[in-house]
This record gives sequence, C-alpha cells and structure tokens, in this order.
Amino acid sequence: MRRWAVTLTVLTLCGHALPKDRRPGPALPGQFEIGRHTFIDVGPPNDFYELFLVRPAAAGTSIERITLTPAADACLQPAKLEVASASLNESVATLLGKTNPCTIREKELRRELKRCKKCLVFSGANVQMRVQCGAKTHIIRSDILDKDMFDPAPNTPEHTSWTMQLLARLDNAVGPGVMERPIFPISEKEEPSATNSNSEALADVSSGKFDMLFQGAPDKPSELYHAAQIRPPAPIVRLSSSAPFQPEIFVPPAYPPLARLAHIDGSVAFTISIGPNGNTTNFTVESGHPMLRGVVENAVSGWRFPRDAAGQLVHATIEFASNCSAKRP
Repeated sequence: MRRWAVTLTVLTLCGHALPKDRRPGPALPGQFEIGRHTFIDVGPPNDFYELFLVRPAAAGTSIERITLTPAADACLQPAKLEVASASLNESVATLLGKTNPCTIREKELRRELKRCKKCLVFSGANVQMRVQCGAKTHIIRSDILDKDMFDPAPNTPEHTSWTMQLLARLDNAVGPGVMERPIFPISEKEEPSATNSNSEALADVSSGKFDMLFQGAPDKPSELYHAAQIRPPAPIVRLSSSAPFQPEIFVPPAYPPLARLAHIDGSVAFTISIGPNGNTTNFTVESGHPMLRGVVENAVSGWRFPRDAAGQLVHATIEFASNCSAKRP
C-alpha cells in the first residue's frame, strides 16, 4: 500500500511539472528589419547604411534593401540612395533557420559585444535587428569585426555568426552589398538617386522611423535620405570663342572625371588649321590645365568648318566650369 502511495505521489508531482516544462517558447516573428552600418578604412565615403525590410509574401518572403551613402564629394559623389528588392520561395521562419531571435537573451548579446573591447578595428559592421516578440519589441545587436569578415579562423561568437549568415542570404537574394562595390567609383554619367521603391518604406526612412537601428553611427538615415534628394548642378563645357570662323559642326569635350574630382576648371586656349574639307589639323595648345587639354584635342578632331575657312588659322577657347564650389566634407 505504501508503494502505491509513493508511486501516486511521484506521478502527481510529475503531472504538475509537465505543463510547465512543455510550455511552448515565443513564436517566431513574422517579419523583421535589419540596420547594417558598414565602416571601412578606405574612402571617402567610409560609412554605408543599409536597411533590410523582410516581410511575408504570398509566394514566400519579400526583401527590400535601402542603401544610403554619405557624400564623398559634394560635386561629383553626392549623398546617394539606392534600392534593391527580391523575393524568396521560402517563409520568414525558414529564412531565420533554427534560431528564434525572440529567444536570444540580452546578457548573451552583451557578452558578445564585450568580446573585443581593446581590439583595433579598422573595418566592420554594426548590425541591429528589430523583431516583434508578442507585445514587446526586441532589438538584437551584433558587432561584426574585420576579423569576422577576413580572418580564416575568426572565432566569431554564436549570435554574431548567425547574424552574418542571415545577412549573407539577404545580400545573395538582392545583389552585391557595399563591400563588393569599387573603392573609388568615378562615373562620367550623373546617376540620380532611386525613387521607384515602396513609397511607404521611403516615407518611413524620411521620417526617421528607422534611425534607431543605427544608434551610435555618424549619420542618421533620415538625414542622408534628404541629402540624397539634392542633386548638384551639372558642370558646364562651352565654346567661349572661335575666330575668325565658327565651326559648323561642334563636338563639345567631355569633362574629365578626374578633373572634376580634383575641382579643376578653367579655359583651354588653342589654335587649329583648317583643311580643304573643313576638317581640323595642327592642334596647338596656347594655355590651359594639362588635365583638360587631351579631351579638347579629341573633341576638336571632330569639328568641321565652312569650306571658305580652308587654309586659315583659327584661335579658339573652350571653358570648363565645374559649377560647384563645395569641397569634400
């Protein structure tokens, strides 16, 4: 009789313990946002800001990446806004993998953030992920160090490693991130900032809704968004004089990108001889910056003058004006 009593007592105690032990953990979030501030020791620019918006979609998951880059040069490389989007044929839960961000403990994150207090870090990324866990908003921060990205044996802690893997999947879906772009991009074409994104998402960026995902960074995404809407004036290249004849066909020289980057402007004065068919020969520079002379000579080779100018010597001047006096920030 005593044996049955003991057994019943044990079963009763276990029965009370089972519901507590088997309580389900927090549900996986249905969507999330990630702010990634990447900093590098080569530039300017030295800082890049990427916002990932990950949402459930009918066929799986939609991903939108909004990239904001501070001005490297207010005239040639102003602040820039870029938008990329993609979709995955898998759910948000599958994308997150075996890790539920709602179960990551704050003390574990703090331990990872303290792992390298006295390290010299020249490049890396500060990442903050925002998820809704029931009624609470959870912020998961990871500091990705340069050794995490470049060392073959980085010893990256668990949650930081998971964050890197998740971001790699997002980058793979939407296209190369900021670390894959040229260090010194110089384009001869003006590239307007992207405006064909989800207008609601851009409105949220503009209003500062996502600034909290970049706490401690040198710039605020909302301020960069507004800076990217201001386009610098286009440079001016014009024929300021040509005597005693004007060309019938005028090909303007292109403003050399390196000259614009160095804020070089001014005039190139030269003489040319007119051939029997109105073509130009014997190009001779009288004055002008060396970085501007080559493009003038190339352009002048395509000019054509009236036939009655044949055998004549023409004095001409091309003016280059960057039309922007701002220097690097």
